[in-house]
Amino acid sequence: MRDHYPTYVVDDDPQIRDSISILLDLRGHAVGGFASGDEFLSALPLLDAGAILLDMRMPGSDGVAVLERLQQRSVGWPVIGMTGHGEVPLAVNAMKLGAIEFLEKPFREEELTDALDRAHARLRAAEQEEASRSEAVTRVRSLSARELQMLQALLNGLSNKQIANALEISIRTVEMHRASLMRKLQARSVADAVILATEAGMRRGPQLQPD
Repeated sequence: MRDHYPTYVVDDDPQIRDSISILLDLRGHAVGGFASGDEFLSALPLLDAGAILLDMRMPGSDGVAVLERLQQRSVGWPVIGMTGHGEVPLAVNAMKLGAIEFLEKPFREEELTDALDRAHARLRAAEQEEASRSEAVTRVRSLSARELQMLQALLNGLSNKQIANALEISIRTVEMHRASLMRKLQARSVADAVILATEAGMRRGPQLQPD
């Protein structure tokens, strides 16, 4: 898990971009500056996940438009909105569109760094969640067709006896397949197996049918 993520400063004021970039650079952060929302959106496909410091009042695509486009593209990077004094309705709108924080210019250094700490914590949590999901998918894909069927049965809450009756096989056969899938999933309990299956995207499904 990374300690720092890139920070993207999107503001049409070059002095603000430069001052924030210098401050964050001194703290060891990688910083990218963009003079407009349109410039940032154009570069977005080439950027690594990071925190976005977004001015809400810009020519062209303003902060609200950028937030809307991020939603449309399913980009969940944390956004910290920036604006002038007293623009409460704009702040409320930005929060509804997913901004995690709102800074009123001029803001103190501590306000900025605290907001970025929260943004980076969200990025770390999202990265950890994605790593867990990827690992869960890999383990589930290692199962045979029959083991996957057993896992679905466990997810549906069926007992060994119910699985055996539904598939018209012996309870001993169910136990063998179940032990194998638990070993492949590295699950210590049925609860662990169900949680892992859910992380991999499995959901309660249709009733089992005999082959």
